[in-house]
Amino acid sequence: MKILTKAIEAKLIKNRNTNNGDADEIDFKPVVKLFGGGACTWLLTELDPGSNMAYGLCDLGFGTPELGYVSMDELMSIKFPPFGLPIERDLHFKADKTLTEYAVAGMLKDISMRHKENV
Repeated sequence: MKILTKAIEAKLIKNRNTNNGDADEIDFKPVVKLFGGGACTWLLTELDPGSNMAYGLCDLGFGTPELGYVSMDELMSIKFPPFGLPIERDLHFKADKTLTEYAVAGMLKDISMRHKENV
């Protein structure tokens, strides 16, 4: 399966070009959700075709999701043990929030889990 279809890639690049250097950046809804390794998730909104760097919410399953850039080349090279499975695209993902809203929800979930551990 191709991780980024031409349509998905075009939308990611369009979002990047829309926000490129603009002080009033748009908080896009994620275009694609990638996952792997049981707990790792990437919600991506933008792609720089020159560097092949994507922007989005990266959650490696440690309870600390972060907004930032990720190399698509590095993502495509990941093979998760024990069977060497690659990153996959969630074929049924439909974003219902902006990227920031997903980030806040993830951070609140982390805070809630830490509170339960300390009670």
